Amino acid sequence: MRQTELQGTVTPAYVFDIDKLRATMRRLRAAVDGRAKICYAVKANPFLAEDLTEEADAFEVCSPGEYDICESLHIPAEKIVLSGVYKAEQDFRRAVRRCGVRAVYTAESPSQLSLLSRLAEEEGLRLPVLLRLSSGNQFGMDGQTILEFLQRGKELPLSVVGIQYYSGTQKRAEAMKREMQLLCEFATRAKELAPSIDRIEYGPGLRVDYFVGEDTEENALEVLSEILQYVPPFLHTVLEIGRFIAAECGDYYTRVVDLKHTDGAAFCIVDGGIHHLKYYGQTMAMKVPFVSRYPLREGAKEENRTVCGALCTTADVLVRDLPLGGVSAGDLLVFHKAGAYSVTEGIGLFLSRDLPRIYREEGGKRTLLRDFIQTSKINRKGEINNGKTSCDLK
Repeated sequence: MRQTELQGTVTPAYVFDIDKLRATMRRLRAAVDGRAKICYAVKANPFLAEDLTEEADAFEVCSPGEYDICESLHIPAEKIVLSGVYKAEQDFRRAVRRCGVRAVYTAESPSQLSLLSRLAEEEGLRLPVLLRLSSGNQFGMDGQTILEFLQRGKELPLSVVGIQYYSGTQKRAEAMKREMQLLCEFATRAKELAPSIDRIEYGPGLRVDYFVGEDTEENALEVLSEILQYVPPFLHTVLEIGRFIAAECGDYYTRVVDLKHTDGAAFCIVDGGIHHLKYYGQTMAMKVPFVSRYPLREGAKEENRTVCGALCTTADVLVRDLPLGGVSAGDLLVFHKAGAYSVTEGIGLFLSRDLPRIYREEGGKRTLLRDFIQTSKINRKGEINNGKTSCDLK
């Protein structure tokens, strides 16, 4: 896309490049070399789900809303993994009635197992279940609880098909190797009690190089290829991946609206902010992300500026000490690798500013997926559902 077209972008906005998305999937496929299936974690970016319908082998769904998105996109039930630490009975019941034994259901607690069993009996089904092994937090069950269930759960209307494990993101190689070995050993023990177990579902938490100076992404793929060698031949592998798939394809566009010097510090104010853009964890402003600027001005005097957003809080700092020599109001800043989480994870309702536009780009052509949304309509009584709460609605 030419610079003149880029500069004409109405900001703030996200642009998701589908060509880059597919290129990332090709890199993943090459790394696993047919030894694992790829499950896309919808929470990383639901706007990419439609373009991944044919690219991904499965979709991890962690909420009723994510299930609704997949259903609206006609994603087959056979590709759905219904996950989540909290599953309300009405949501589980709806999924079971619509998907039956075609979807796979995760169980993260004894109570979820009981609920699944009851629903299976009501519908006359034997539901396929993944048992989530905890990594020491609120997700999943500890190993002893899982093994005890397998010893006494043979008569339940459930078919335990595998063990699920995910401990976090941006992992180092040593952590990935250690976790895969642990998971394979535990799944082997579990299979002795439940011969129906034929798979492991593992979230490797592949690293994304968000900031200048980092160089770990390709190594992460090399490690991913290596750890698949640990999997015994009687187990299939499904890799749950979100961040690594989505990050590269997303750019966040924001425009310079003001420039100033205060007590010797140079500031650049943009029309976006941290309510839209969020990189991994609390790393905003602590490191320098990959940023492009349009137009480029050759020969301008170098000057580092702190880029701040439009929110009335001192926390709204996108990056410090960004080289912006010759910058002017109206210039465009493009923050790269913003395809994962930012679009939904930012504090979008804070200060009642509009949610940004969202574009899909393929072959250099852009399509508007969502226009600006006025959050002021959400943040005041009476605008949504005439002021009634869900309890009031019939």
